[in-house]
Formats: sequence, C-alpha cells, structure tokens
Amino acid sequence: MKMVSAGTTFCCLLLFLVTECYHQRSKLHPKVGDKIQGLNEKSKTSGFPGQCQGNCMNGSHCKQFCENPFHGEIGFTCNNKRWQKSNETCTSLTVQTLFQETNGISIYEPSLSGSSRFSSDVLLSPSNEEFIESAVEGIQKKCPDDYACIINSVRSSEVTSGNIAFIVELLKNISTQLSSNINRRKMQSFSTMANHVLNRSAISNWAFIPERNTSSVLLKSVNSFAENLNISDEPENIVNEPFIQTKGFRINQNTQGKSFNFSMRVPSDEENVQGTVFIPWKELRKLPAASQAISIAFPTLGRILEEAHLQNESLSRQVNGLVLSVILPKRLKQVFLTFEKINKSHSAKAQCVGWHSDKRRWVEEACETTMDVMDKASCRCNYTNLLMSFSILMSPKTFPNKTLDYITCIGLSISILSLILCLIIEITVWSQVTVTEISYMRHVCIVNISMSLLIANIWFIVASFFDGAARSYGWCVTVTFFSHYFYLSLFFWMLIKALLILYGILIVFRRMMKSTMMAVAFSVGYGCPLVIAAITVSVTEPRKGYVRAQACWLNWDDSRALLAFVIPALTIVAVNLIVVFVVAVNTRRPSIGSSKSQDMVTIMRISKNVAILTPLLGLSWGFGIATLIDSSSLVFHIIFSLLNAFQGFFILLFGTILDQKTREALKVRMSSLKGTSRIEENSTYNPNHGSKLVIRSR
Repeated sequence: MKMVSAGTTFCCLLLFLVTECYHQRSKLHPKVGDKIQGLNEKSKTSGFPGQCQGNCMNGSHCKQFCENPFHGEIGFTCNNKRWQKSNETCTSLTVQTLFQETNGISIYEPSLSGSSRFSSDVLLSPSNEEFIESAVEGIQKKCPDDYACIINSVRSSEVTSGNIAFIVELLKNISTQLSSNINRRKMQSFSTMANHVLNRSAISNWAFIPERNTSSVLLKSVNSFAENLNISDEPENIVNEPFIQTKGFRINQNTQGKSFNFSMRVPSDEENVQGTVFIPWKELRKLPAASQAISIAFPTLGRILEEAHLQNESLSRQVNGLVLSVILPKRLKQVFLTFEKINKSHSAKAQCVGWHSDKRRWVEEACETTMDVMDKASCRCNYTNLLMSFSILMSPKTFPNKTLDYITCIGLSISILSLILCLIIEITVWSQVTVTEISYMRHVCIVNISMSLLIANIWFIVASFFDGAARSYGWCVTVTFFSHYFYLSLFFWMLIKALLILYGILIVFRRMMKSTMMAVAFSVGYGCPLVIAAITVSVTEPRKGYVRAQACWLNWDDSRALLAFVIPALTIVAVNLIVVFVVAVNTRRPSIGSSKSQDMVTIMRISKNVAILTPLLGLSWGFGIATLIDSSSLVFHIIFSLLNAFQGFFILLFGTILDQKTREALKVRMSSLKGTSRIEENSTYNPNHGSKLVIRSR
C-alpha cells in the first residue's frame, strides 16, 4: 500500500508539473491577418523561453506554439521591425476527433515543417479488439454510404490554416480512395465539407498554409470526385451550398444545346453574381451514346487562389467572376461560358482563362474572349482533363491612364475641326485651283481624303458609345465595319495621289478624259476598301472573330482581322514612298518641255505633299502595331494616340495651308470678298447717294 501511495503521489506531482509547464506557455493564437506587435516584450510568466522575445531584426523568423486545444505552430517573420504572421499549422482536428465514438484510431500529426500528414502509428483500443489506421478506413467502417459520421466534426471546427489543410487532405484522400459508386448523398456530404473551408470567413486563412498548392489540391479533388458521380435522367440541382453549387443532367446527340445557370454571392458583393456554362449542339453531336454533364460553381475560390498564390505571377491579376468547373465526356472539347463581373467599372476589362491542374496556374491559351462589356464577359474555352475550371481575370491590356483619354479627346476635336476647315477652304478656292486636269484630280483627292477621315472619326466617336454597358454585339460589328472601311479609304485616296504623280510623269501623249479619271479614282478610292472590308467581315464573323472583346475595332488576338487594315495601309505607304523616290530621280533629268511645265509644277507640289503625309500616316499606324506587340508599354500608346488623333490637323497643314497655290487663291478670294464688302459699305454710307435719296423722297 505504501508503494502504491508513493507511486500515486509521484504521478500526481508529475502531472502537476506538466500542467504548470503547459500553462506557462505564451498563448499566441491571433486572429488571421492581424500583425503581431509587442512580441519583444517579456512574458508575464516564467519557465517558457519565448522565441519571439527580444529585438525584431528584418528578415528574422520565429515560431510560437498554438494555444490549447490547438496543436501546431505559428511562424512569424520580422518586417519593418514588426513581427508579422507568415504561416500557421494550428489544428484541432485529428482522426480521433473525426470519430469520437471510435475505439481505436490513428492520430493526425502536423509536422514541424508545417506540412500535414496522417500518422502511420496505430493507437490500439484498451480492449485491443479493433483499430483504425486512417480517416478513409474509419469512413468505410462507420459511414460508407454518405460520410455523415464525420460531417459534424468538420463543420464544427474552427477554420484555422491548420484545420483547412487537414480538411483538404481529408477530401483529397476521399476523392482518390473512395471514388467508386458516388451517389447524390456522397456528393452532398463531400461538398458540405468543402463548403466549410470555402467560407468567406476562411479566405484570409488560406494565405498562411505552408503548402501553397492546397487550394489547387482542393479544386482538383472536387473535380475528380464529381467525375465519378452518377446522375439520374432528370436534371438535378445536386448541391446547393452557399460557397459551392453542383448541377448535372443527361445529354445525348439529340440534345439541342444545354446550359448550367448559377447565381451566387461573392465576398465583395451584396448581390448575387451570375455564371452560365453552355454546351453547344455541335459538340453534343459528337457523342456516340447517352452520357452526362456536370458543372460546379465556386464564388470564393477565385479569392482563395489569390490568397494562396500571392507570389504567383499568373495570379497577379484579380479573378473577376465565379470559378466554373465542367465535367464532360472526353469527346467534347469546347464549351461556352458567360461570367457576370464582380468589378463592373469601365476599366475592368476581362481576360478569359482556364486553370491548368498540373501547372497549377491560369492559362490564357485555354480560352478566347468573345464578348466583353461593362457588366459581363463571354468566353469560348477548350475542355480537357487538365483544363476543367474557368474564370475571368482583369485584363492586363487595360490602361486606366487618363492621359490617353485626354490626348484622344483633344486630338480628335482638333482633327475634326481641321478637316471641316480643310473642306471649307477647298470649296472656297475650288474654281481658282482646278485649272488643269492634274490640279483638278489633286484637289479631288484632298477632298476625299478629308471626307474619309472625317467620317471615320465620326464612327470612332459612335464606337465609344458602344464600348460599355450599352454595347450591342451587332451594332459593334456595324460600327467596326464602317470605321474599317473609311480608314482604308483614307489610304487608298493617298494611293490615288501617288498614281496621279506617275500618270503626270510617265503618260505624256495619251491622256484620259476627266470623266474616266474620276471613275478610276472613285473605283479605287471607295471600291477597293469596300471589297476588303466585306471579305474580312464575311470570313471572320461566322467565328465571332471580326471585332475585339475590349472595344469596337478589328480583332487581333483571335482572328488577326486587324491585318485586313494593317497590310493594305502599310503596303500603300511603301508604294507611295517608292513613287516619291521615282519623282526625285526624274526631276534631276533635263527640263521637260514648256507644254508640260504647268503640270510638272503641280506634280512637284503633289509629291511634296505625299512625301510628308505618307510617313506621318504610316508612322501613326506603325506605332499602332507596336501597341499590340508590347501592350504593356504606355509610351507606345501615348505616341500612337498623339499621331492618330492629330491626323486631320496634319492633312489641313501639309495638304492645304502649306500649299502655295492654295494660299494665293485663298488670299485672292478673301481680297475679293473684302472688296465686295467695301463697295457695299461705300454705297450704303455715301453722302451723295444719301442726298439723292433724300431729294427723291421729297
């Protein structure tokens, strides 16, 4: 009896010392996201050498134990002389807590490195009658039909970083080891556990999980588990949790297109955000037999992927919609999706992307953006076993710099006023400057160049009204067609000026009639652009590739429709420069006969005009191509906006004002107008004339 009492006393004393030692530990279990301050202060209790005590040196690290009942550690990093939480493995979940009534269990242990694992050690029950090696075995023994025996333990757990990692590992093991005969109840139980860690209150905790790929593992586990789900013939809303929804239906060759519609609330929005997955009829025709289609929607997963991959360059742009997963038969390769934007500002342009499960990042090559308006975006995406989840990112090609807007508005206003003034001057001096055939055609070209650019600028303004919430795809195609057509007309009329130069130099004895020259000029100036624009829209529009998603202008990323403008324009620029070179060579030869001297003077004036305007127009659209090659360079965008917006002013300056004959004719016209006004003024105020009127009135 004395030996028993002594042993009991020793055990009690040992238990007391262990308890005291445990309670001496500093209780550091901060709320997620809080910056830990004051850790260099001395602990109020003694007996525990706190690792975060002392001075905070930038870049240094320390760890603290989690408070009871959590097991694990919290890691801190010194940044700007303040301790900040960097990782956490605090978990209250173990296999023991999952199966409270289980006699024998295996304990889940977080390692010192922060990665979680299921212990291979077996804890025998007191009676040694049975033991459970893992959570999967416990499910097989306790609740193989619906996993209900572990749901309450998961849902009641606090969403710490360690618990999130534990639950994701649990879901991964279920999806890989218990994926046969998946029914509706199993899918609902699985989704309930996933919903717990997808909760908006858990989003920031994902950033402190040491294993950064945990969110990717969760997404892959959910998709893999859903692949084995068997659904009935009737459409089903299988899962309807706040942060995960699953729908499915049967499909076959005769199905005339099917769509999944989701409406869920994202963390930063008070109203639900919509998402739609559409399987086109052309894809469904590939099915050899009846099959099934399943889609899953996540409103918070986009934010979670951002939190978990803060250093990942592919996620430097925000996810701006739901994350939508699709599980389709292998023969189906394409799916259409529509995302309502979370951020609906005018500058929030969209880039459709797919999540690559092996690379664990968003890839733009998986999707093409078919429509992008202020509140939503549409995508056409390629479906594979590695690309099953899709969303939209904030596009990197958006420049919210107001400098571009100011340059465009001011330059466009000056351009339009300059073109109107140019047309007024041409009308005013028309009879004085159109003496010969060559001079007549020169001014016909100037008038049509001004008209083409003026109308193109007007269509540009119209396009700006459709680049937003009011954008209609049909109207956008129409606006783009006319903008394309009249910008091409501008260059083709510049080509006519160059051809006019060659005509004046090379054709000496056989002259065309003025009516013939006009017919040829209008056929080239307006006919050729019409053919090019019509062919472009007929070839690209059936695939919705004529206009770009971000604006009402020719598409580049998908169909390269912009080449239908760039190639003709730059070709004409090259031809015009060659013509100017030919003129320069010919003018060095002996003087030409006096009968041609007047035309030669006109040709030289045209050549100078072409030599100045052609490089300006070509340089403008050359920088336009540069903005496509290096879309992130603001300098290219500013230069392009300056050159493009002031084209009308260049035409007025170099085509009209700096032309000597036009200036002389304008002076004569102005003098005649002044002379007429003086005569009228003299006749009105002449005293003799007034006296005669008085006499007559008498």
